[in-house]
Amino acid sequence: MTVPPRTPVPPPPLGSAGVLAKALLLGLALALAIWGAFPLVEQRDWLALAVLVAATALIFWVYLAKRRIPAKYLLPGTLFLIAFQVLPILYTVSTAFTNFGDGHRGSKQAAIHSIEEASVSPVPGTPDYRLNLAVDKGSSPLDGPLVLLLTDPATGKERAARADRGTVTDLASRDALTVLTDPQAARRGAELAALRIADGAGAIRTEGLERAYVGAPARRYDASSDTLRDTKTGTVWKADDTTGTFVTDAGERISSGWRVNVGLKNFADVLTNPTISAYFGQTLVWNIAFAVLTVLITFVLGLFVALSLHHPRMRGRWFYRALLILPYAMPAFAMLMVWADMFNKDFGLINRLFGLDVNWLGEAWTARLAVLLVQLWMGYPYMFLVATGALQAVPDEVKEAARVDGAGRWTILRKVTLPLVLVALFPLLIASFAFNFNNFNAIYLTTAGGPFPPDSPMAGATDLLITYTYRLAFGGQGAQYGLAAAISLFIFVIVAVISLVSFRRARALEEVTH
Repeated sequence: MTVPPRTPVPPPPLGSAGVLAKALLLGLALALAIWGAFPLVEQRDWLALAVLVAATALIFWVYLAKRRIPAKYLLPGTLFLIAFQVLPILYTVSTAFTNFGDGHRGSKQAAIHSIEEASVSPVPGTPDYRLNLAVDKGSSPLDGPLVLLLTDPATGKERAARADRGTVTDLASRDALTVLTDPQAARRGAELAALRIADGAGAIRTEGLERAYVGAPARRYDASSDTLRDTKTGTVWKADDTTGTFVTDAGERISSGWRVNVGLKNFADVLTNPTISAYFGQTLVWNIAFAVLTVLITFVLGLFVALSLHHPRMRGRWFYRALLILPYAMPAFAMLMVWADMFNKDFGLINRLFGLDVNWLGEAWTARLAVLLVQLWMGYPYMFLVATGALQAVPDEVKEAARVDGAGRWTILRKVTLPLVLVALFPLLIASFAFNFNNFNAIYLTTAGGPFPPDSPMAGATDLLITYTYRLAFGGQGAQYGLAAAISLFIFVIVAVISLVSFRRARALEEVTH
């Protein structure tokens, strides 16, 4: 018997409200695309503009068609996945191979401009002008071409510097001008600060709304030799395009530089730079111990509490369960700072309550113990909840069959209940390990990575790799985003390898259990 082919059923037509909602959403998508296109065109980022145009065209191609039903559901999630997961990862990876950071953020031209501007000083022999702002009569005080009225305090002679013409001339009368009031001048302060009008050996520059001078940079760039020269001292800096800095023959560098690709330098620094690598290993050991112990102690306590409240004869279970998950309901940010105060040596609640005199946060091992205790208090409710769910999912028939075979309560718990619970919870334990491996708040808000030994101001006894990275990348030497991205990739690889090995062991455990 031949079965006739099924005719696909078209989707039901949208009502007027559905058509209106669809039109509004597509219009919003188009408006956001146009809004995002203008800065990309201004920055000449043609690749990003092409991606934006392609994504917008794809949205209209999918949602303007009557079919393509699966794509209509998959497209939003896919776009959000790319925007909030894939692109940040790719950007982090690309940043790890650059010197991006404070002093190396922009292009070479921007760095040259910044260096020259920073070296500007008044040209000798030129007056320190009193400044007034004006516009031509009939022009708007808010957007008309600015005229800088420059008065020499020594002679009283007045000059006019015109922004639209770029000229500086003597001024005989103000009759054709409208002097701006202080509020009007203040509204054009940003425009005034960026104004440069050539005058002799320098350019008219302003300082606030009341002072102007003729300034010239002491350091000037020579494009033919790709060098910077200090006209006062004669020092010459050569451009080093491998590091993105200007450097003298003696090795003196200018702090302002530009962003360049440095290859594997950031990764090599993590392993070979004494400032970084000296403490990377010991921090990694404590980091792994912290993550493992945190998962272990919270799981053991959470499972013990879940087993205690799982007994059918236990009365008031709902009350105890509500009471025990209170730490999980508290804001972690606030609780961590409260715990930090409780461990204070002089007036902390822990010492005063138990009559102790322990410098909890001042010694290495007591600080580590304090951090683990805080994690135990904050983490066991989550383990209690998931363990309770896993225990409720264990079939009673399995336990009854073991009981019929003569197994006691301890044997049933050890041979039946715990293996089934571990199979269900092992992925969650791995996820908890990955979370605690990078648990920045747990350390930074309680001990800030300390205590710090006198010879190691960069690495503390309780530092995790993530807090160590934060201090290296954003410490006293300014932000070093490239280095931070490189260490982040190291952390990712470490967590990925440990998680992969753990998942394989979990799969083996599941096969044995079944």
